[in-house]
Amino acid sequence: MFYISSEDDIKNGKTTDIYFERTYKILKAKKINPKVKVEIFLKGFPNNYSWGVLSGVEESLKLLASIPGITVKCLPEGTVFKNLEPVMVIEGNYLDFGKYETPILGFLCHSSGISTKAARCKLAAGDKLVYNFGARRVHPAITPMVERCAFIGGLDGVSTIAGAEAIGEKPVGTMPHALVLIIGDTVKATDFFNEIIEKTVKRISLIDTLGDEKFEAIKVCEFMGKALYGVRLDTPASRRGSFKRILEEVRWELNIRGFKNVKLMVSGGLDESDIIDLKYIADAFGIGTSISGARVLDFSLDIVEINGKKIAKKGKMSGAKKVLRCKKCFIDEVVLEEEIASKYACSNCNGSLEDIFVDAIINGKMLYNFPSTHEIRERVLSQFNYLEL
Repeated sequence: MFYISSEDDIKNGKTTDIYFERTYKILKAKKINPKVKVEIFLKGFPNNYSWGVLSGVEESLKLLASIPGITVKCLPEGTVFKNLEPVMVIEGNYLDFGKYETPILGFLCHSSGISTKAARCKLAAGDKLVYNFGARRVHPAITPMVERCAFIGGLDGVSTIAGAEAIGEKPVGTMPHALVLIIGDTVKATDFFNEIIEKTVKRISLIDTLGDEKFEAIKVCEFMGKALYGVRLDTPASRRGSFKRILEEVRWELNIRGFKNVKLMVSGGLDESDIIDLKYIADAFGIGTSISGARVLDFSLDIVEINGKKIAKKGKMSGAKKVLRCKKCFIDEVVLEEEIASKYACSNCNGSLEDIFVDAIINGKMLYNFPSTHEIRERVLSQFNYLEL
């Protein structure tokens, strides 16, 4: 058996922290069940980030939709958000949904951390292709979630069958070192790949298994000719020296032999800083651990109203809030949810502000129109013009 929770475990509260279950017993015994509003917001970004990409909304709403009378307002999935901004407000009787605090935060924190890191990598790459190669760095039970969030964040493809099915795409990949080692020759392994694998798959040869990258690249290109789409360098750090210099050398040698069309794909422990450093010469990037193992975003869930009274713990501002965004300059204003957007103007450019919260669930009725992963990805990419690393 694998150590994973089922959907029933989550819905039945088995994945919640025990103190919420104890709180439920106390309030139930004392017949205390106030109507509350809780707010989910980010206390601070990791690594000095200034923005994040929200994901995990669909799973959160599907969990909450089973609760009669619940109301949820939130940012749409794929929305860029900033520090100390609410991303979701939930209203209902506390005993009806309090036990779900742990899994809701789990959905949002983990998913948004991956989508944010993926977006940073894609923003760094510009028009160069970026693929998620990090499935081997996470528990296989959550592979579809990781791959979906990476794609939402803007990546161009994912490597696993399950992940590709989750986003409605074909999986992408090249060949493993195992194939080259077993066959014993890079050119022969590439030839067998070309012979056996369907022609719709791009022919990309892994050239760093047995010999020098430059000479392996030359041999493969000369043998494969126009059938070869690209070569991949996954050179381990212990052998790299200057990875940039190795790439420059390979590119030079291929160019002078008439193989300017052959793409260079790089992978192996890369993040957005490496992409910035190498994108002038590399054509595509396979990113693994830095995305699949991205830092979670530390959302918190706090009561901000009880039975209509605005109240919150110290360090937290009372009252449910929403986010107004300037259409021109992407500056945000956080205001109480009852405020009217037209009363405010952008503090930066005096432009008009719009409420970017949506009614997701009203009195137990699901109103949120779940977009496809492709639509969410396009939402993320459309916001890149306003973002910096």
